[in-house]
Amino acid sequence: MYREFDIFGVYVAPFAVMMLAAWLATFPLSRIAHHVSLTRRVWHPGLFNLSLYIILLSLLVLLLGPRQ
Repeated sequence: MYREFDIFGVYVAPFAVMMLAAWLATFPLSRIAHHVSLTRRVWHPGLFNLSLYIILLSLLVLLLGPRQ
């Protein structure tokens, strides 16, 4: 079961925190992909960044999600 995060008295849904963490992790990885010229080899760099964000968010949900 997910627990809400208490940030200065404001309860935030765990999924919102995971979305923010994935968004923050996407920036450096996107920069690295651009630096190694990977974005020149993909069809649409925007879709690449969106896919990277979704993969990171999925990993966070799977790793931090409830265990059975």
